[in-house]
Amino acid sequence: MARVKKGMAAKRRHKKILKLAKGFYGSKHKIFTAANPAVRRALRSAEMGRKLKKREYRKLWITRINAAARANDISYSRLMDGLKKAGVELNRKMLSEMAIHDPKGFGEMVAVAKEALK
Repeated sequence: MARVKKGMAAKRRHKKILKLAKGFYGSKHKIFTAANPAVRRALRSAEMGRKLKKREYRKLWITRINAAARANDISYSRLMDGLKKAGVELNRKMLSEMAIHDPKGFGEMVAVAKEALK
């Protein structure tokens, strides 16, 4: 049986990692042994970043809604409770967009929430 060497497969694998390491500093974008752990770490950090991004945006939306709600004399938690009791199913992203671009419409939502809390 013929001896199987891994030259082509290894070259392909190395090229894939070095392509991902494009733009890295120093030898990390040229040498496989330096690039491999750097790429693995970068991919792990990118995955964590995608998870954190969702948290950050939710925090931003809540902050915006709270600021607009307090301008209309109601707290964030009371507003959300009132909207839930009124059966309004607007998510936080849309509420924050309303607070920024349509303050009049947001004021109407606050009025609906206040009415439901009575």
